[in-house]
Amino acid sequence: MPLPRYGVAIGTFHDFGRDPRHEYGEWYHGHLVMGVPTGLWEAALDVDSPSGVGVAYRLVPGLDGTVLGALRALPDGFHPLSPDPGSGALDYQRSPFLQDPPWLPPLRLLVRRAAEFLLHPPPGAPVCGPNLADRLAALLAHLRRDIHPWVASDGDNALDVLEPRLRSASRLYVFGQSFADGPGVHDVHLNQGDPVGSQWWDTDGAWQDGAVLCERADGRLTAWQIRFNTQRLPTDDQGHPR
Repeated sequence: MPLPRYGVAIGTFHDFGRDPRHEYGEWYHGHLVMGVPTGLWEAALDVDSPSGVGVAYRLVPGLDGTVLGALRALPDGFHPLSPDPGSGALDYQRSPFLQDPPWLPPLRLLVRRAAEFLLHPPPGAPVCGPNLADRLAALLAHLRRDIHPWVASDGDNALDVLEPRLRSASRLYVFGQSFADGPGVHDVHLNQGDPVGSQWWDTDGAWQDGAVLCERADGRLTAWQIRFNTQRLPTDDQGHPR
């Protein structure tokens, strides 16, 4: 079943903080506070875990504001989005403006399958994080603007690249699921591709991914994405790993 409260929170920057680095629980979070007409909304941003699952982040700068389509005309506040491309929902695999060059996803998949063949990891092991293909992409990114590699997160590095963009943004778009109680958004990360048997398998789906998009005064956007190293892409139409 898709996430029942998926949508986008739109607002302006108010504050930003982080969990105490050595006193956090299951997940290490950044805490974004946004101003909306009804008050303040919080976004909880997962960037690390002591469990060894592993997290990766990706930054896609220089996007034209028109990629948001009709979302740009919406007023500030939270807006539910149906899980389909026409609603403005995000999908790491399917949203055109988040795509890598055509050669990079197959190379990632080839490297991962080679590692699995050699290492025989157990089902659900965190083997889907940045690999040799992303390290190659990071080298090439200095030469080509269309390459945006995944980077292993230690928690702070993922927030370090995000924070200045939050503070300088004229408007923020936070995609994820609204809190069941209270004004806020979580699940601001990939919401598909979880392994069979995962507690999140039943909520996987296409067109319901979370991310932060920071809009500058000139209308250009930067997208900040998060995924867990147990999550596999590509996925099928139900958001399950192929």
